[in-house]
This record gives sequence, C-alpha cells and structure tokens, in this order.
Amino acid sequence: MEGILFVLRTGCRWRDLPLQLGCGSGHTAWRRLRAWQDAGVWDRLHRIVLEELSEAELLDWSRGCIDAVSVRAKRGAS
Repeated sequence: MEGILFVLRTGCRWRDLPLQLGCGSGHTAWRRLRAWQDAGVWDRLHRIVLEELSEAELLDWSRGCIDAVSVRAKRGAS
C-alpha cells in the first residue's frame, strides 16, 4: 500500500519506486493496484472514508456536484 500511495502522490514512474521504502518492486506495486482496483477495494475504501467524514459532520454535502464526464448515459439517452 505504501508503494502505491508513494507513486500516486509523487507521480514517479512505477519502475522508479525507491527500493529503500521496502515496498518491493514497482511492478509488484502496480500489479497490486490493478488487482485491488478490479476487486473494488478503492471504491469501498472511498465510500468508507466518505461515510466516516459525514458521520463526523466534516463534509458539506450541500456543496457536492456530479461531473457529467464520469457518469455514463443510459442507452438511447442523449
């Protein structure tokens, strides 16, 4: 997880993941990212964080919006 977050935070290439972090190779971190993505781990984690922030009243849901680029249109919709 630390290796994945390091690459996503810094923007470095997977193959440049520093071995000193003790996270294994960048290839291994990338494979785990993809596997966890396919398994829905990130979506569940995102939902849990939002729920906890909401319960702690740290989110203002009245200011939320939906980006139409990320919402699929139903078939036949224009």
